[in-house]
Amino acid sequence: MAKLKFRPLHDRVVVKRIDAEEKSAGGIIIPDTVKEKPSQGEIVAVGPGGRDESGKITPMGVKAGDRVLFGKWSGTEVKLDGEDLLIMKESDIMGVIA
Repeated sequence: MAKLKFRPLHDRVVVKRIDAEEKSAGGIIIPDTVKEKPSQGEIVAVGPGGRDESGKITPMGVKAGDRVLFGKWSGTEVKLDGEDLLIMKESDIMGVIA
C-alpha cells in the first residue's frame, strides 16, 4: 500500500480489512451477497497514543503492519485515497494475530 496521507490522532488506528475466504471449510463457494464483513484487518496507520490522568502519552500496543482481530461493529468506515478503511480506537481491537 502506498504512503497514506492521513495520520490518526490520540489512540486511534486505521485498519484495512482482510478479505474473507471465497470457499467454506467444506469447499462450497460463498457468493458475495451472503458474505459477512471480515473482522480481521491490517493496521495501516497508528496515532501517537492516548493520555493518562497526569497528561503523559501512553504508547500504543499495536503498530503499522500488524494483523488484528476486531469486533463486528467496530470502527467508522471511511474511503481514503480510493480505499475502504476503518478508523477505530485501540480499545476496539481484540488482539494481534501472530
